[in-house]
Amino acid sequence: MKLRLGLPKGSLQEATFQLFKRAGYNLTVSGRSYHPAIDDPEIEVILMRAQEIPRYVAEGVLDAGLSGYDWIQENEAQVVEIAELIYAKQSNRPVRLVLAVAQDSAIQEVTDLQGKRIATEFVRLTQRYLAAHGVTANVEFSWGATEVKVPEVVDAIVDLTETGSSLKANNLRVIATILESTPRLHANQQAWADPWKRAKLEKLTLLLKGALAAYAKVGLKMNVPGDRLQDLLKILPAMKHPTVSPLYNNGGWVAVEVVIDEHLVRELIPALKEAGAQDIIEYPLNKVIP
Repeated sequence: MKLRLGLPKGSLQEATFQLFKRAGYNLTVSGRSYHPAIDDPEIEVILMRAQEIPRYVAEGVLDAGLSGYDWIQENEAQVVEIAELIYAKQSNRPVRLVLAVAQDSAIQEVTDLQGKRIATEFVRLTQRYLAAHGVTANVEFSWGATEVKVPEVVDAIVDLTETGSSLKANNLRVIATILESTPRLHANQQAWADPWKRAKLEKLTLLLKGALAAYAKVGLKMNVPGDRLQDLLKILPAMKHPTVSPLYNNGGWVAVEVVIDEHLVRELIPALKEAGAQDIIEYPLNKVIP
């Protein structure tokens, strides 16, 4: 038996492959192939556009897939959402689906779009959002390069933004955020009801979430004189509590080990040294499993 898993091709592909590698799965793809090799004989991976994955999962063509919450909502896909996996191509922040207009547009809020023309890939999401605000507008599907259509072709666009840089570069202004989106591991309802497939997906989820939890964290090890330990512990953050163990045949010294946020290390190491720590070692992490 195999689990058929859809992964996003395109902008999220590299970040997804890196996440899987940290989770312990090696993916390799050659040329234009849509079937990457994976070092797990029980998983078959298919690359496809993120836009299509929720629909194929809902229809049972795929057992499970990784795609954005935005595309699950746009497809109105009846799927089982297994886990939110917060990662993106540029940062580990949610992306926003926004309604934007030209900087010098007279349009200031959603109600000003009555009777206007809007371009987007997210036609159904946009129509639902407008209807909730009592607005009727001409919403047309955009095949790409949506930002350049304002104001010559359309009055507004609905598009994804991660940093906002593309909107600014095209002289656009956000007037509303329709939703925030993160990648979601989701499953076909029948596949999720299958004990073998569910167990396989739960194992995969555990490892992927562990890999995400390790992002931006490092481990620190150090040796400390026993009589300086309490002073050191006062300045040492940790996920729960530091691990402290006596050093063999070394007169009262102890070894201390913690997992901390990487951005703290620069300021912390000099302070640890002043508190009596020696032989300080910093090391990267692949997974953190609570």
